[in-house]
Amino acid sequence: MNIDKEKLVKYIKRLSEVKILVVGDLAMDEMVYGDAERISREAPVLILQHTHTKPILGGASNAAHNVATLNNGKVSVTGVFGEDYQADQLEQAFKDANISTEYVIRDKSRKTITKTRILGSITTSITQQIVRIDRQTNAPLCAETEEKLIKNIEKAIPEHDAVILSNYHIGTLTDKVIEKTIELANKYGKKVIVDAQRDLSRYKNITSMTPNLPDTQKSVGFELKTEEDLKQAGDKLLSQTNAEAVLITCGADGMFVTEKNNKYTKIPVFNKSEVFDVTGAGDTVTAVYSLALTAGADPVYAAIIGNVAASIVVRQWGCATTTVDDLLSAVEKL
Repeated sequence: MNIDKEKLVKYIKRLSEVKILVVGDLAMDEMVYGDAERISREAPVLILQHTHTKPILGGASNAAHNVATLNNGKVSVTGVFGEDYQADQLEQAFKDANISTEYVIRDKSRKTITKTRILGSITTSITQQIVRIDRQTNAPLCAETEEKLIKNIEKAIPEHDAVILSNYHIGTLTDKVIEKTIELANKYGKKVIVDAQRDLSRYKNITSMTPNLPDTQKSVGFELKTEEDLKQAGDKLLSQTNAEAVLITCGADGMFVTEKNNKYTKIPVFNKSEVFDVTGAGDTVTAVYSLALTAGADPVYAAIIGNVAASIVVRQWGCATTTVDDLLSAVEKL
């Protein structure tokens, strides 16, 4: 495909001008590192000598973090923390990333979503994940917390240019929260971009959505093996959601954008040779695509910028982010 680099550069430079609200399952990835010392006498398990613990913003928090590094912190999150030790850690991680938590609700009946990964190093060059511990409350929000969250969303939306609905299906985005958020965003003329893993038809009258290939297949009910399949799937999602565009991320096969009036665009992957870790790359695509759409890019150019961003973060370990300078540098090499 022919890419106008000047257009890309223009839109990338505008990314810092827009303000984003992220609504969803706010989570922390707690990375606990240690050096493998010996096998325990208590059980056939490794004993690790703890070296350091690193909190990383995960889930919907990762989408917000990706936005913050590109628009100088013009981003707020709204969702639910528990009233626990992890809530304070997560709040500090947001503060360190220059992300506003003004609209976050605390609910003592819920656990702060935390995914703790224990990583051991046998030599100085090999670090492996040994076990993951998940803390979360999977039940939907109670009615009282749901109402508090909706009131905060009502306050937040007029102050932002676009909304990202980031659904990891851990209870925050109830039907009522989804419907009210979209209704308010449309009322105030704000863009709404959805990042969800299932039940894609729940999201009506949105700007766009960014499902990956497996989640799209589950949603539309058939395999996507050919470009014609992708066209059919995109059209079906457009019809179900009344979106302006659908961006399907296809892993090593790139991306596919479907717009109204039978407009389809296949976008290739810009980096296949240096993939190290794809963790969180979907959040990066959603964040950058949302910023670019809000900055005035059409869906295809917004997707290209998201693709370039993903090609940068997959070279790094864990949930990673990128910057405007990184994007501009990568575009020069296209």
